[in-house]
Amino acid sequence: MRVLVVGSGGREHAIVKKAAASGLVSEVHCAPGNAGISRQAVCHPVTDTDIGGIAGLARKTSPGLVVIGPEAPLCAGLADALRAEGFKVFGPGREAAMLEGSKGFAKEIMDAAGVATAGYSRFSEYAAAAAHIEDGLFPVVIKANGLAAGKGVIIAEQPEQARDALVRCFVERSFGAAGLEVLVEECLIGHECSVLALCDGENILPLEPAQDYKRIYDGDRGPNTGGMGCYSPVPRVPEALAEEIIETVHRPVVAELQKRGIDFRGVLYAGLMLTDSGPQVLEFNVRFGDPETQAILPRLENDLIELMLACAEGTLARQRLRWRRERCVTVIIASAGYPLSSSKGDEISGLGLDGGLPGVEVCHAGTAEADGRFFTAGGRVLAVSALDNTFKAARQKAYDAVAKVNFDGMQFRHDIAAEPAEAEGNLTGRPA
Repeated sequence: MRVLVVGSGGREHAIVKKAAASGLVSEVHCAPGNAGISRQAVCHPVTDTDIGGIAGLARKTSPGLVVIGPEAPLCAGLADALRAEGFKVFGPGREAAMLEGSKGFAKEIMDAAGVATAGYSRFSEYAAAAAHIEDGLFPVVIKANGLAAGKGVIIAEQPEQARDALVRCFVERSFGAAGLEVLVEECLIGHECSVLALCDGENILPLEPAQDYKRIYDGDRGPNTGGMGCYSPVPRVPEALAEEIIETVHRPVVAELQKRGIDFRGVLYAGLMLTDSGPQVLEFNVRFGDPETQAILPRLENDLIELMLACAEGTLARQRLRWRRERCVTVIIASAGYPLSSSKGDEISGLGLDGGLPGVEVCHAGTAEADGRFFTAGGRVLAVSALDNTFKAARQKAYDAVAKVNFDGMQFRHDIAAEPAEAEGNLTGRPA
């Protein structure tokens, strides 16, 4: 069958690679895709938020499955429009996608479902929010309510930082309509992790946890980004804890949506803080994470398209996941100026590296091609992932590959997976 993947980033490239390797798939199409994706799929110049354009492309290509990668088309109702025309779709409809599209809605669902999350208040005007923070304890977290490409979360250590964040949202409109409503949350202390689960509307199948890095600079310094690196599995999230998270977070949320007549088919991503009092939810995404996808999928032995079809068809209960024991480390290479801006048009060299280094996979994100040469075309440019038996070996392999890439102003973090790699030397039993 044909598969149509909607999106243009590193996450979509990772999905396209799995689709191209699937025994169920004869042809992969992608809209709009990118320079790297075009090597494994037929790319079409249709933006992912052009619902009419994507629907027309689906009618033209007749895919047996449509996979929607990014959050914006999901929140805009693309999955609903495609299902209405009879297509099988991996990705939730607009109502379910509001778990990511509105942080306030996600909080309402968690409150109703009894899911642990940070205390919060919601505001729709600057004066009320500013008055609230004057009496609060610091640090606090300021969140734009809507979609902000992973950049609408500001951790404010002091009142002046919080006020600046509120000005950015309400006055400067830095996040557009996404920042016209703001959540002020308590700042949770602990270790972050991501636990994703496949859903078919009723059944839930957990993927192995991943740990991503949001800040732009080493040591978790600087502004938030869409993600600068990742690793999987996560030693501090053993199987028992992962099962606890599924039972106390994912299942109650999906059940609460069902109560409201909302069907969730796709992947539910829970961003969590592991606190002294237990896991608490920071956020939900309603699609595969980026770069979590690039660290999780290389370890998945199952046919990804078979799993996605099961989600679309409501037959997920029949599936069992199989995982490679190797560790995976993913390093993101970004362009100059990211995340506040991005440099476009810088020529990239070294992109043949994934064919020359065993266990290394390169996914394109912000790239363009002209006359057989690659150029930067966005903030996050490439995701370099490496598999090996230990975190130490996997991260060494990943950074060896990164060292082969070059373009003006390229930036990346140097500490991805450093903690689990160091901890491995202290393990006395089976690696977690």
